Amino acid sequence: MVTNKLITLLPDLATFIVVVNEGSFTTAAKKLGVTPSALSKLITRLENALSVKLFERTTRRLLITDAGKKIYQQSTIIVEAAQQAIDISSLEHTVPSGTLTVAAPKAFLTIVLQPLVTPFLTKYPKIQLKLRASDGDIDMIAQGIDVVFRLTDKPSEGLIMKEIGKVHLKLCASPEYIKNRGCPTHPQQLSEHDCLYLGETAIDHIWEFMKKDERHVIAVSGRYAVNHSQMRLNGVKDGFGIGIFPDFVIKNALQNNEVVDVLSDWEIKGNYAGVIAMQYAQNKYMPSRLKVFTEFVTAHLMQGTFNEGAVNTE
Repeated sequence: MVTNKLITLLPDLATFIVVVNEGSFTTAAKKLGVTPSALSKLITRLENALSVKLFERTTRRLLITDAGKKIYQQSTIIVEAAQQAIDISSLEHTVPSGTLTVAAPKAFLTIVLQPLVTPFLTKYPKIQLKLRASDGDIDMIAQGIDVVFRLTDKPSEGLIMKEIGKVHLKLCASPEYIKNRGCPTHPQQLSEHDCLYLGETAIDHIWEFMKKDERHVIAVSGRYAVNHSQMRLNGVKDGFGIGIFPDFVIKNALQNNEVVDVLSDWEIKGNYAGVIAMQYAQNKYMPSRLKVFTEFVTAHLMQGTFNEGAVNTE
């Protein structure tokens, strides 16, 4: 049942969404055509009406509270529903439009998603696509993300998830390195080899291997560590040692005999492996731009790139 209070709050909730998406009162005020002080007063009025604190305000940052995140989720549903109502009476309803922000790990974004950008934007000329490379945790609400791709065995709960493939980790080295140093036949022998690792954390040089009930955790070392997949692959090609990569990263290098598989009969445990999860917020009124993007990616990756061997989908 629609109440007077709800009708009064709707404009303020819509404004609140803009502030969250923009990340600051200044940029949100500019977009809305009001002053930052007027916008701040409006948010304070909304906080008083809802009896909750929506933001933690400092001189440098504007942080949304946990309660604010929940209200943002529900407010977005309301606004999207209103937009759907507007679209129904508009011919533009048949043309997906607006901004779509997508986040994914750097290597996946570059190798797998980047080739889809041109055909997608060509097919949907009214959609503005923003891509963000991120290998860390993503707060979709705080960062204004519509779709996030994760390579993991533990997709985020509370989000819709489409599995569009699987990623396995592979160990590889250059033929020249194997010729000069020999090829390890057991994970424990890696301690005698030069290895390339990410260097992001203090435990990146700890590698875990599984074969049936057998498990080995090995501390490796080497002269070169870099958290950029292509640079690390170039280091392997140049003979600096043995490296671990998601299989889609080294697909072409393997096919071109630039690198060779090492310990291929062992399963490697680690980050950036598992299902390829495409996730987005639950929303009964899915925007058409989000709908066409998820359908486009699913169709191209499950029927195209991955089935050609970039990623194992078995």
